[in-house]
Amino acid sequence: MTADVKPPRRYESKMRDEQARRTRRAVLAAAHRQFVEQGYAATTVAGVAADAGVSVETVYKPFRNKPSLAKAAFDVAAVGDDEPIPMLQRESVRRNMAEPDPHKKLHTYADDLAQRAPRMGPLLLVLRDAAATDSAAAEVWAQLQQERLTGMTAFAHHLRDGGHLRDGVSWQEARDVLWAHTSVEIWDLLVQQRGWSKTRFGKWTGQQLVAALL
Repeated sequence: MTADVKPPRRYESKMRDEQARRTRRAVLAAAHRQFVEQGYAATTVAGVAADAGVSVETVYKPFRNKPSLAKAAFDVAAVGDDEPIPMLQRESVRRNMAEPDPHKKLHTYADDLAQRAPRMGPLLLVLRDAAATDSAAAEVWAQLQQERLTGMTAFAHHLRDGGHLRDGVSWQEARDVLWAHTSVEIWDLLVQQRGWSKTRFGKWTGQQLVAALL
């Protein structure tokens, strides 16, 4: 009898987990859409819930509040999915870290950044602007900036440890160059305001990084 009962329970648990993931994806997609279209101040948890077709409680339970919802929406935009895999363990990052050619390494990184920027950039600009007047948004913005700095520090160490940095370029300078060129401000200026394509932006960013660091 035990053998007959366990498989249905496991199946039901799997179905519940998948439904929860679908709901989470719907909520985060709605949140991203509303933050970008309406701005941070005008976006509400109730509005996101209505857009996603779920109850307000369904949004509050996993995300707690609007700042956490904004952070989660950005995290999904940054990687393109909601899998619980840290950035440094992502396949694209691992593959790039294993690339022996530093020129190809930087160009590949820049191309990947250019592909992800249209998902990340608009939401980042919303959070940056909201940070000027909203303390909760300011905390999210500061956290995102710190996470990016941490990532660029790790990348700079990787370039140094691989012997790729040009003589006279310290890992600290490499970190700062990477930090500057991955900022949403440069993407906004060239892509949003000057109309550059993703391809052009990625190629230019790779060229700048190679010229500055290698």
